[in-house]
Amino acid sequence: MPGHLDGWSPVQFSTLIPGLSARSRATSEPDTTPDELLPTDQRSGRTRVLPITAAAVALVLAGGSAAFAHAQKSVTLDVDGEISRLSTFAGSVDGLLDDQGVVVGARDEVSRTGTLPEGAEIVVRHAHQVAVTIDGQETSVWTTALSADEALDSLSARGQAVALVASRSAAGGRPSLSLDLALHGPADVVVDGTTLAVPDADASVAHVLGELGVTLNPLDRVSVVHSDTGRVQVVVNRVAVQDVTTTAEVAFASSTQQDAARYTDQKRTLTAGVPGVRTLVERVTTVDGVESGRVTLSDAVTQAPVDEVLSVGTKTRPVVAKAPAAAATGTPVTAGGDADSLNWAALARCESGGNPTAVSSTGKYHGLYQFSVSTWAAVGGAGLPSQASADEQTARAKMLYNRSGAGQWPHCGKNLFT
Repeated sequence: MPGHLDGWSPVQFSTLIPGLSARSRATSEPDTTPDELLPTDQRSGRTRVLPITAAAVALVLAGGSAAFAHAQKSVTLDVDGEISRLSTFAGSVDGLLDDQGVVVGARDEVSRTGTLPEGAEIVVRHAHQVAVTIDGQETSVWTTALSADEALDSLSARGQAVALVASRSAAGGRPSLSLDLALHGPADVVVDGTTLAVPDADASVAHVLGELGVTLNPLDRVSVVHSDTGRVQVVVNRVAVQDVTTTAEVAFASSTQQDAARYTDQKRTLTAGVPGVRTLVERVTTVDGVESGRVTLSDAVTQAPVDEVLSVGTKTRPVVAKAPAAAATGTPVTAGGDADSLNWAALARCESGGNPTAVSSTGKYHGLYQFSVSTWAAVGGAGLPSQASADEQTARAKMLYNRSGAGQWPHCGKNLFT
């Protein structure tokens, strides 16, 4: 390309292009008219008429024609890639640019300054601002590059990892780099895990994506980089932001209250414990399906736990004296009375299935007739009812019946009378 590529400077700094300051001075000084160069007495309106011979007049006319022909020249003007071949009477580069209406700013670049010779080539590059990421940090720079590949070449010359970031501020969210994707040659578009080849990349990013049918979502990012093979590569990153709510259990506390009316081995639940709920709301950002950021929006206990309250007895159980051992003669235990005529086998089948060693699932009731240990002791039994013989269990069951009746077996007592 004619001219040379300007380096870049961050937005907050100005880069003065050599030759521009001289041009500025030249164009800012007031013009001096020929009349102002005359002595005062010669500008008063008086005119002195000098005799001129015909030969002198002819000489002047001939000289003027030669000077006119010499002042006209042909030059080439390249403004941001638009090339014009001009015939001009301008004597300087500044004059040519003024004649053509080309405005040059402090960051712009002009290939030469000063006088304008015949056949001169003048290259003007206007600087424009582009967003880039340099080693992962996003910033804005000024460049006079005309294309993405040219800008990448210039910016990456410092050995840094550089990517151009396409702006999505244009109407409809169309990506724009304010410069062409590439002047000539192929490019690649990487999107949704697929690489799409673009044979001719002499077009804008938006045009290339449109031709490929790539639809951008509002948060998607578009950047332009050089691939490992040196090709220009347009990378589309799919960005999604989602508010995610999770809940966790909050443990409840437990406390006890003493109950003097109950034994120490007795507990009662006064208030059942209920776990609370902690609700966490986070805003999660993913890029191409991979989480890249997570921000907590709220974190609070949305349901308070209910603390457990237990009642615990403080009363000590009385010690039950053991019944005297059976006589050595082996005299069996008898109950006598009306109990002997009842159907004790039917009661045993109902209470324990007829198993003298049966123990309830709670461990509280034992034997054929499911005695509690305290009731067994109250009728003279020793140890556990399930450890006594079936005959002793039946005899002591009869004793209990003679004392308290069939109500001692609220569910199965009716079987005694079958």
